[in-house]
Amino acid sequence: MSLSLTPFTKQQLLPQEEKLEVTRQKSELFIGIPKETSYQERRISLTPDAVNSLTAHGHRVMIEAGAGMSSSYTDKEYSDAGAEITQDTKKVLGCPVILKVEPPTTKEIEMMNPQTLIISALQLKTQKKEYFEALASKKITALAFEFIKDEDGSYPAVKSLSEIAGTASVLIAAELMINQKIGKGLLLGNITGVPPTEVVIIGAGTVAEFAAKTALGLGASVKVFDNSITKLRRLQNALNQRIFTSTIQEKSLLKALMRCDVAIGAMRGKNRTPIVVSETMVENMKRGAVIIDVCIDTGGCFETSEVTTHEKPTFVKNNVIHYCVPNIPSRYSKTASISISNIISPFLLQMAEDGGIESSIRCNAGLKHGIYCYHGLLTNRSIADWFSLSYRDINLIVF
Repeated sequence: MSLSLTPFTKQQLLPQEEKLEVTRQKSELFIGIPKETSYQERRISLTPDAVNSLTAHGHRVMIEAGAGMSSSYTDKEYSDAGAEITQDTKKVLGCPVILKVEPPTTKEIEMMNPQTLIISALQLKTQKKEYFEALASKKITALAFEFIKDEDGSYPAVKSLSEIAGTASVLIAAELMINQKIGKGLLLGNITGVPPTEVVIIGAGTVAEFAAKTALGLGASVKVFDNSITKLRRLQNALNQRIFTSTIQEKSLLKALMRCDVAIGAMRGKNRTPIVVSETMVENMKRGAVIIDVCIDTGGCFETSEVTTHEKPTFVKNNVIHYCVPNIPSRYSKTASISISNIISPFLLQMAEDGGIESSIRCNAGLKHGIYCYHGLLTNRSIADWFSLSYRDINLIVF
């Protein structure tokens, strides 16, 4: 009896039918944009121009009346762009796709239909376990702005809002220095015959880069401190000029803080921002100097920092003015809204082209990275570890 010379069975050697991918069908989106209810949130996720672009492609957009007022967009502008305006919050939250800036509250999740898609920020540090349990109970798919990746591996939403926060930090400091009640009447810049204003920036990320660009543009003298030489080198290259850069050493940092007029905290930590500047260092700063702690939403890098609000943004401690408002981009609501809208609207149009979120996350790895809850299943490991919840790898569910 002759032995078979092939590892395949007779059945496997027979001609097989070819398996082709099912052609992707365009889908029509029905997007609901409710009014933001979170404290101090003034932004909206889509501008009238973005709504016009979506409705021109055959999609429906329903907006709660007054949702764009705090970003200087009227209901008429949205109506003219093709959106449906309603006073009924429940009706808006009943849409298959919900678009928000702040994450939805548990009350809002209760009003949503099962299997809804939520696209919003997540803001992990402000969330509680109940939020993820509410998403699971409704089998909701949730996508976070800050987790979406671009083709180059960067996070476009985070980067864009960091640019606003960095630029704003210097402009806010300039306002505070000329404030009649608490400022010392100093112009932020470089006037002929007058020593330039000195600005110290702690951190060398995107916030620091745009703070440095703005300060240098006004003519200030800038010093940047960070423990990453790679980040400092990248910052130098981005600025196209040589500035003072240093690793964080207590002696040199204290010397710079004693001489500076403005100190900006722009550090990022894994869980909490490390405290880099102690209270003793703040005590040695000039009378009337300004501290802008941009990273206050993750704890702040100045020991004297305390969370403040847009209504009452400053306090004076050790004769130093502190500005510690989380969510600085919300102060510039129109600019921030345009920025978010320009990032999100192309993803929405692409999602519709792909045939919905299911097909889109199969084709777009950056969008898949933004999913943290898929039909009620938690798919983000860091969230699962943070709240001690069970976790499923999205790559094993969607492939």
